[in-house]
Amino acid sequence: MSSVSPPLRLGTRRSVLATTQSGMVADRLTELTGRTVELVGVTTFGDVTKADLTQLGGTGVFVSALRDKLIEGTIDFAVHSLKDLPTTPHPRVVIAAIPPREDPRDALVSVAKLADLPSGARIGTGSPRRMAQLRVLRPDLDYVPIRGNADTRIGKVTSGELDGVVLAAAGLGRLGREAEISQVFEVTEMLPAPGQGALAVECRSDRADLVELLGVLDDAPTRAAVTAERAVLNALEAGCAAPVGAYSAWRGHELILTAAVVAVDGGRAVRKSAAGGSSAPMDLGRDLAAEMIAEGAGTLIGEQAH
Repeated sequence: MSSVSPPLRLGTRRSVLATTQSGMVADRLTELTGRTVELVGVTTFGDVTKADLTQLGGTGVFVSALRDKLIEGTIDFAVHSLKDLPTTPHPRVVIAAIPPREDPRDALVSVAKLADLPSGARIGTGSPRRMAQLRVLRPDLDYVPIRGNADTRIGKVTSGELDGVVLAAAGLGRLGREAEISQVFEVTEMLPAPGQGALAVECRSDRADLVELLGVLDDAPTRAAVTAERAVLNALEAGCAAPVGAYSAWRGHELILTAAVVAVDGGRAVRKSAAGGSSAPMDLGRDLAAEMIAEGAGTLIGEQAH
């Protein structure tokens, strides 16, 4: 009698973007391994709180409920947007895979490009990092803190409440809403959040069978790049709500890492770059952060926190 493995239970936030991302991971895992996967919706604190995420520290508010379900054993693995994950490792949970990264850049949804908007135009974003860098590009615009999923945010533009909103290009792509993008910001204009555009596939660290199975989804170049970026954030002791941008890209066999801390008013910034091999991306990030701290990056982050 042949035995059929039960479906793997994939925990996901309930938003359209989260379930879309999780569905993509599930389909790919089934394609590569033959294992069936069922999605299990989980409501996180970040989904239900009305508080401004920057006041909550940002880090982990979308993650802890999924990790609790993993540890309980009510789900087998979880998919997160990597930029939402705390940079400090969890003792009982491991990132088993980081699939190939999609577009890491930020995108503007508006009727025009940023440079063509009239002075005083209202731009919505929930990210201090985006707000600070937008103020460098267009200090004469009015930047409005907003919350909500992509539909809610884009709706504020179509209703005329806002003149534009800034979202992750990867998320808009996964939702099939690229046509609404008026401008994609190059990383030289706006450094993305560490890990933006990448997904993290987590399971319990004691599930060696599952760690091995999920490993087929892992993309080594992406993992090295985002490890360097997240090491910067960790060494700066800044949460994902801090005005820190970091991006690393491969140039041949060399990883080029650029990071910046920008004052919320856009007036001051510490921006540095470094290059290294694939063997020690965490060291590359930590060393770059140390140089940034020596130039005053910690002070800028401290000002944001108060």
